[in-house]
Amino acid sequence: MSTLQNTSSSSIIFLLTGVPELEAYHTWISIPFCFLYTTALSGNSLILFAIITQPSLHEPMYYFLSMLSTTDLGLSVSTLATMLGIFWFNAREISFNACLSQMFFIKFFTVMESSVLLAMAFDRYVAISNPLRYASVLTDFRIAQIGVATVIRGTVMLTPMVALLKRLTFCSSHVLRHSYCFHPDVMKLSCTDTRVNSVVGLTAMISTVGVDSVLILLSYVLIIRTVLSIASPEERKKAFSTCISHIGAVALFYIPLISLSFVHRFAKRAPPYVHTMIANTYLLIPPVMNPIIYSVRTKQIRKALIKVLHSKGI
Repeated sequence: MSTLQNTSSSSIIFLLTGVPELEAYHTWISIPFCFLYTTALSGNSLILFAIITQPSLHEPMYYFLSMLSTTDLGLSVSTLATMLGIFWFNAREISFNACLSQMFFIKFFTVMESSVLLAMAFDRYVAISNPLRYASVLTDFRIAQIGVATVIRGTVMLTPMVALLKRLTFCSSHVLRHSYCFHPDVMKLSCTDTRVNSVVGLTAMISTVGVDSVLILLSYVLIIRTVLSIASPEERKKAFSTCISHIGAVALFYIPLISLSFVHRFAKRAPPYVHTMIANTYLLIPPVMNPIIYSVRTKQIRKALIKVLHSKGI
């Protein structure tokens, strides 16, 4: 496959990579990955089921949490087949169109998660700064509008980024460096000028995840200012404690994402498996940890999950 020259994109078959330099241990490496996927899928499914079936959780905060769980499920499913396929069966081949589809959904659910985290920050700001108007501001209809807007936003911003890859031709190696299709990886294999692709991709991520991170930070500046204006120390503690779970979810999403960006730009001499493990962490840790954080920190969620498990005889 490495001998092919100037291959059109429609006939490309890429080769995905597991963990470089540790191929002999793929079977063992698959065990923790399988555990993480199982935890992510079961945890988010349980939270989603609890919110849908328990009337006590039919409130704005939990509607946003259900969006977060749906997004985490989508992110996990997007990489499940290729990652475990490589570890278990050494199934490395992926067609160009399948690669584009996987790339779109990974980016789409990443942008969706960022958007939902921003919506949850707004939810916390309204709940703390103006609790008497909370129900009138975050109505069911407005929450539905926010959900539809996040889907449209992700689709509109990411479709050009992925579609522009179809104009590229590819030379020599078709080996990707990760166990899923990563936008910069695909561009690096092209023998076509990819400056337009780079600009469009960077613009899409800055205008979504980048803008969201700034707005989330701004919302917490406003939240902290509101909390500090509360006279009672006990009330301050109670108000801020409602944000702890969300702060954890934000940290779990943005820290691996920023780490991956830094490693790709400033640690090029690091062993290849370091890049791969951080890239996998960026996709797996939020879906695994978010259900755990909200189950531990949110009493209503914990009670609802216990009730659901008891009703199923677990």
